[in-house]
Amino acid sequence: MAEGFALQGAVGVVTGAASGIGAALAVALARRSCDLALVDRDAEGLKAVEAAVAAAGARASRHVLDLADGDAILALRDAVEARHGRVSLLVNNAGVALGGTFAETDLADFEWLMDVNFRAVVRMTHAFLPLLLREPAAQVVNMSSLYGLIAPPGQAAYAASKFAVRGFSEALRHEHAGGRLGVSVVHPGGVATNIARSARHPKGLDPAAIEQGRRAFERFLRLAPEAAAAEILRGIERRAPRIIVGTDARRVALIQRLMPVGYWRLIARLSRLER
Repeated sequence: MAEGFALQGAVGVVTGAASGIGAALAVALARRSCDLALVDRDAEGLKAVEAAVAAAGARASRHVLDLADGDAILALRDAVEARHGRVSLLVNNAGVALGGTFAETDLADFEWLMDVNFRAVVRMTHAFLPLLLREPAAQVVNMSSLYGLIAPPGQAAYAASKFAVRGFSEALRHEHAGGRLGVSVVHPGGVATNIARSARHPKGLDPAAIEQGRRAFERFLRLAPEAAAAEILRGIERRAPRIIVGTDARRVALIQRLMPVGYWRLIARLSRLER
């Protein structure tokens, strides 16, 4: 495997590209002369990002679809191949959130989250793998989370999905070790996106309590998406197997390594001190 991955001249597919980290990644990739297929449910958001990509001098195509639809993913692969001819970079970035304890969670909501956060990653990778393996060098980038390293209370569904992305990504990387395909798994910390505001919550919860929890969570979302994207792109260019994004994520990852079972007691104590 080549030591680095050249973004110039690459053709990338980015999911969740209409906002947040996905939008910032799309624009940053375009500035490195990477043509893009932009994927999201948000048609208006995709239009704005496509315009920003064009302004940066790259070609882009827009693909509006629900990543929970497996048939739509197969059609997406065919559409991207017809439009761009090849794919050398796949960024599985799209994700959703679900608040509440496991006891409060409706299993239908749990399955919805797993469909978007984990099963879509598997389906996208399986669909695009034949195209990626045609390339002299290709890279898969899967978005896990800080909650793919630790599992806080109230995040059973989200942590389960992000741990699953991590496990899938590591196994895929080991399967292709020494070959032309690299696999990076990304663990961002608190990035200032809309994921908390757009999260689903268990039915029947007090709206005031939901809003209070959302505001408390958003206090930890400090890193700008553009700064997160810059860190991720540096990791992609290095073909880093694990990309930990943000000072908070690196600190928590260290605590988890030092205290693999009892990490939450210390993290919770530090969080209270920072409020």
